[in-house]
Amino acid sequence: MRTRLLIIILIIIVAVLVSLAISNIKTKKIDLSKEEAQEETETVNLSEILNQAVKLENQGNLLEARSLYKKLVRDLSNSPQVGKWQEKIWDLNIKLLFSPTITPGSILYEIKPGDSLVKIAKKFNTTVELIKKSNALTTDTIIAGRKLKVWTKPFSIVVDKSQNILILKSNDEVFKTYVVSTGKNNSTPVGTFKIVNKLVNPTWYKTGAVVPPESPDNILGSRWMGFNLGRYGIHGTTEPQTLGQQITQGCIRMSNSDVEELFSIMPVGAEVTIVD
Repeated sequence: MRTRLLIIILIIIVAVLVSLAISNIKTKKIDLSKEEAQEETETVNLSEILNQAVKLENQGNLLEARSLYKKLVRDLSNSPQVGKWQEKIWDLNIKLLFSPTITPGSILYEIKPGDSLVKIAKKFNTTVELIKKSNALTTDTIIAGRKLKVWTKPFSIVVDKSQNILILKSNDEVFKTYVVSTGKNNSTPVGTFKIVNKLVNPTWYKTGAVVPPESPDNILGSRWMGFNLGRYGIHGTTEPQTLGQQITQGCIRMSNSDVEELFSIMPVGAEVTIVD
């Protein structure tokens, strides 16, 4: 009798354990199904957001497109595509800067009698080139009473020698990054400097020779922005294949298209910080 009772108890225990195991398996399947459904939903949402961002950009709604890319970077920070989305944000930053769209950091300025582009640029610590680009102006002629988009937040530059990148900043915001070349043998000076002169199609005064702008041997490229430190500055290049390397005589070398873009943004007096 006692043996039979033990057997019955064992059978009940085994049945309970089997039931619990089956329940756990079902629960895991349900959880997996939920995870798979969530992943599928995220994939669909990502595709929808990307398609919408592209559509908005094609329609000229750059602010809205940029907001969607920022949302992707913020909400899907672990995605392998984050780098591409961030580059897209930087690209849209520049497009917005060079467009008439009023964004945080810019104002709509009413032209006063006696104003000139030079006076307005000096007043707001910006450049004539940027005002012209932002307002699609083809000449320096302006008319009192009309309005212009003017950028008011100061720009600055940080050059990271270890990564060979130049970071354009507006206040504390990273506005865009560029690939550059820096000095071989650590010859690019470290510190904080100011841009003191800007030249279009600069002549290269090398040791023992003067190389004119049109010469293919002029390694300065299409633009020069000199520092308040001797012969150092930021310039273009006739050797774009060397970008990303420590190869210069100490200056910061950029592609001509990049340095021309930066040249139009940075006023004389702007700050440049170089770090190891």
